[in-house]
Amino acid sequence: MWRSIRKFFQFFVDKPIKKGAVLYDRYEVISVIGTGSYGIVYLCKDLKTNENRVVKQLRPSKRRIKKEIKLFENEISILRLLNHKSMPKLYDEFSNNGYFYYVMNYIEGENLEDQIFLNHKTFKETESLLLLARLLELVAYLHKNGMYHQDLRIPNILLKDKEPFLIDFGLSKQIVSVDPICSSSKELEMKQQDYYDLGDILLYLLYTTYSSNNKKVLPWTEELSLKKETVHLLKRLLRIQEPYSDISELSADLHAALLSKEK
Repeated sequence: MWRSIRKFFQFFVDKPIKKGAVLYDRYEVISVIGTGSYGIVYLCKDLKTNENRVVKQLRPSKRRIKKEIKLFENEISILRLLNHKSMPKLYDEFSNNGYFYYVMNYIEGENLEDQIFLNHKTFKETESLLLLARLLELVAYLHKNGMYHQDLRIPNILLKDKEPFLIDFGLSKQIVSVDPICSSSKELEMKQQDYYDLGDILLYLLYTTYSSNNKKVLPWTEELSLKKETVHLLKRLLRIQEPYSDISELSADLHAALLSKEK
């Protein structure tokens, strides 16, 4: 019941800003390009620079909830630390009449989820492993700088000229504890969550070339015909076998899986 009431409330309160509206006397709304559980994302024109920008708004239905505001502010703090060509760059943040916004660069690219499900793009085993390798480079950058994405999913990956871009850092975290034992344990937990998500993405990619006439649902180890090195990599990513605790170990197994495809 309460969920239905909340959805009803959000339907009327979370109406997107209309095309042509100008935010902060600077950002003219061109279109809505995405909606998430706590944000609405707009493509805007920066009237000062004449460049396209992305503006994310905290959903109006959440703007009075301290927990949601804190999540929004956390995302801004993460974006402020990022300095990578394949990740968003924070340009601005502002509030107006109790509504919260921040501004990023516009990354041209196609959403990986749409490419798979709408455009029917497929990835063979080697292509899947190569894309995983590129994603792992981005995750390595984050982990090296004490950041953990925690929401690595195909909707949060853009592809441009086969190069992946990571977006949506709404659930991302940093290590801030002064207790080294607690920090080390938490760090490993967050690392392994990112690794698990990478395994989930790899499985999605591998299934894009799969078609079955078998009515019985089988585990992926039986449905997919993969090199044993790729199976080993996936089992550890997905915690079926001992999970990875270090990115160098993961990279070594990924390299081995790629080499096996060349034989």
